Amino acid sequence: FDLFANVRPCRAFPGNPLNFREDIDLVVFRENTEGLYSGVEFHPVPDEVREALSAYSSKMQRFSDVPADELAISCRIFTRKGCERIVRAAFEYAKKHGYPTVTVVEKPNVIRETSGMMVRIAREVAKDYPGIELWETNVDAMCMWLVKNPQDYGVLVSSNMFGDIISDLAAQLVGGLGFASSGNIGEDYAVFEPTHGSAPKYAGKYRVNPTAAILAAKMMLDWLGETEKAQRIQEAVAQVIAEGRVRTYDMGGDASTLQMAEAIAEKAKG
Repeated sequence: FDLFANVRPCRAFPGNPLNFREDIDLVVFRENTEGLYSGVEFHPVPDEVREALSAYSSKMQRFSDVPADELAISCRIFTRKGCERIVRAAFEYAKKHGYPTVTVVEKPNVIRETSGMMVRIAREVAKDYPGIELWETNVDAMCMWLVKNPQDYGVLVSSNMFGDIISDLAAQLVGGLGFASSGNIGEDYAVFEPTHGSAPKYAGKYRVNPTAAILAAKMMLDWLGETEKAQRIQEAVAQVIAEGRVRTYDMGGDASTLQMAEAIAEKAKG
C-alpha cells in the first residue's frame, strides 16, 4: 500500500495523572518505508558484498579479517523521494493545524550520507513554507530536549528508526502507550491503529486502556473527512479524562477496558 507516513500525535489531556506536563502537543512524522528498517541485511556476509563495500569505502577494510559468520550488516537506505514526501507531509500537517515549527530529527554529523540527505531535503522543502520555521536537531539531543522542554515542539519529522524511538518517548510524556494513537498513511490508502502492539499478558483481563484505539478511530475519521465526528470523539476523551471518575489501571483507577470505552462513548453521544 506504500503507507509512507507513520503519524503519531502526542497530546496531553488535562487531568491525566500520567502527564509529564499538560501543555504538550506534538506530532511525530516517521518515514515508514525506508531507512534501517528496510530489511536489507546480511549474515553471514557474502564475499561479493564485502568486496564491493571494501572497494568503495576504506572504512570497511578494517573488517576484512572478520569471518563471514561473525559479521552482520544492516543497510540504511534513503531515497530523495522518500525523504521529500515525508518532510512535505510534515510541513503540510503543520500548515493545516497551525504549528509554527517543524523539527527534522536526524544525526547528520555522524551518519553523513543518509541523515545528511534528509536534512538537506528538509531545507529545500522548508522554502515552500515561509510561515513555518525549520529546526534541526540531532536525535540524541532531541531525546534530551523532549524530556526537558517538550512544550517547545510541534511537528517532528524523522527517519524510520529514529522516528520510532522519539515517538515512544513522546508517548510516555502524555501518559504512555495507552494514549498513543497512530496512522500509517499513503497517497491512496491508510491504516489506523494504536501505537502499542499486542499484549498477551493482559489477554482476558479486560484492563487495558482503550483510549489509544479510540483516538486511532478519531484519526481515521479525520482522514475520511468526517471532521465533526472526529472532534466529538476528541472532546469526549478529554471530558472523561478531565472528570477523573473513570480511570483504567494505568491511570491509578480500577475501570475495565469496557467501562472506559463506554464512558467515552456516552460523552460522544452528547
